Amino acid sequence: MMMPSIFGKDLFDDFFEFPFGSNGTNHLMKTDIEDQPEGYTITMDIPGVKKEDVKAELKDGYLTIQATANTNKDEKDEKGKYVRRERYFGSSSRSFYVGEEVGQEDIKAKFEDGTLKLFVPKKEAKKVEEKQYITIEG
Repeated sequence: MMMPSIFGKDLFDDFFEFPFGSNGTNHLMKTDIEDQPEGYTITMDIPGVKKEDVKAELKDGYLTIQATANTNKDEKDEKGKYVRRERYFGSSSRSFYVGEEVGQEDIKAKFEDGTLKLFVPKKEAKKVEEKQYITIEG
C-alpha cells in the first residue's frame, strides 16, 4: 500500500524521484496547447530526458510524442561497496489528433532544457462532397 505524503504526492515518488511518477504521467509530459491564428503551439515538459530519447511520429493524422528515461544511480562507500543502487527504466507517450491534411514537413519541433516545443499549422479540411441521390419514381 502506498502511503500519501503531506505534500499531496506519493511518498515513494518523493523519496526516489522517479521522472515518470508512479502511474507514468504524474511528472512527465505536462502539456500546454496554445491556439494561434496560424496554428497550434504545443509546449511539453519532459524533465530528465535527453533529446535522443524523445521521438515524434505523425501517422493517420495523429501526432504521437514518446519519451524514454533510463536512470542508474550508483553510490559507493570508501571501500567500493554499494550503499545504494537504484535503476529505473520507463517510457511515456501522448497523442494528439492534428488532422490528416498536416504533413511531417509542416510540423516544426525544438527540444531545449527538458522542454519540447512543436508548432502545428492549421490546415483546411478537405471538403467532403455531399451525396447526391437520384429520385426514383414509381
